[in-house]
Amino acid sequence: MADRELLAKMYHASITANVRDGRAPHYTELAKELSLSPEDARVALHDLEKAGIPGFWLEPNTDLIGSLAPFSNRPTQYLISVDGEQKWYGQ
Repeated sequence: MADRELLAKMYHASITANVRDGRAPHYTELAKELSLSPEDARVALHDLEKAGIPGFWLEPNTDLIGSLAPFSNRPTQYLISVDGEQKWYGQ
């Protein structure tokens, strides 16, 4: 399992990207931001899910973030808007 510091950085980078872009990042984007190989970032993303952070999970049988509380990477009926701009979905 990846060390706690790396997992904290990965979580922070993921939530920051979600706020900025309106979607969860792909592990290759996280790899670039965190100076990791794509494979190390993919493995760390799975380790982050295994850490049991409430509201964080990957889509089943994939390497894609499905949810990063309070955001959902899938469209839901819960629309989140800031200053009239809706680019997020809630859990």
